[in-house]
Amino acid sequence: MALAKRNLPDDAPHILVVDDDSRIRTLLSRFLNDNGYRVTGAGSAAEARLRLEGLAFDLIVLDVMMPGESGLDLARDLKSRSHLPILMLTALAEPDARVTGLETGVDDYVPKPFEPRELLLRVGNILRRSGPSRTTDAVRFGPFTFDPGRGDLRQGSELIRLTERERELLKILAAKQGDTVPRLVLVGSDAAGERAVDVQINRLRRKIETDPANPTYLQTVRGVGYRLLVDL
Repeated sequence: MALAKRNLPDDAPHILVVDDDSRIRTLLSRFLNDNGYRVTGAGSAAEARLRLEGLAFDLIVLDVMMPGESGLDLARDLKSRSHLPILMLTALAEPDARVTGLETGVDDYVPKPFEPRELLLRVGNILRRSGPSRTTDAVRFGPFTFDPGRGDLRQGSELIRLTERERELLKILAAKQGDTVPRLVLVGSDAAGERAVDVQINRLRRKIETDPANPTYLQTVRGVGYRLLVDL
C-alpha cells in the first residue's frame, strides 16, 4: 500500500529516512510527514546515496545495522564531506555503540525501540541548531529591524523589549527569511511544548503587529508552523 502524504509547502524541512526494515521506514515516514516534514525513504545505504544525488535534505534519520554498507560507514563518509545533520537509529543500546556513533560526527543517537514523541523533539532540536542561517546581518520587516547577533529588535530608533524566549524565536524565524519553520522546531527543548510556543508567538505578535489577529509579518502556516516575512 502506498504511503499517503500530506501536501506540504516546498520549504518544509526535508528528511531522508534510511532503514532496511520497510515497516519501520513506512511508520516513521508517515509520523514525520504528519508532523510537518517532507520525507523521502531509502532501504539501504546505496539507495540513500542515489537519493542524496538528486535531492536536497535538511536531515538524515539513519539506521545503523543494514545489509551491505552499514549506517555508521555511510555516516562517516557523509560527515567527512558535508555538514548534513544525521540522527542515528539502532537496536544497539550499549554505551560503546552510542559512543562509536557519536565519534563519527553524527548529531544525535536514539536506540530502538524509541518513543515517537521523543524522536520528534530530537529531530526538532537538531534542525533548530543546524538550520541554515542565511545571514547574520540585521533583517527588516516593515518598520522593524532585528539584529540576530545582538538580539535587538527596533522600530525605527526605539528598542523593543523582548523576553529571552521571544528573542530565541525571532532568531530562528529570521534565519529562515520567510521560509516556514515547523512548530516542533520552534519547540526545541521547551518542556512546555507546542502550546507554549503558540502563546509566545501571540505575545510577540502584540509587539510587532498592528492587528495581531490578522498578522502581516509573523504568519501562521496552518498545520505546519510559522514564518516571518522579511524585506529582501
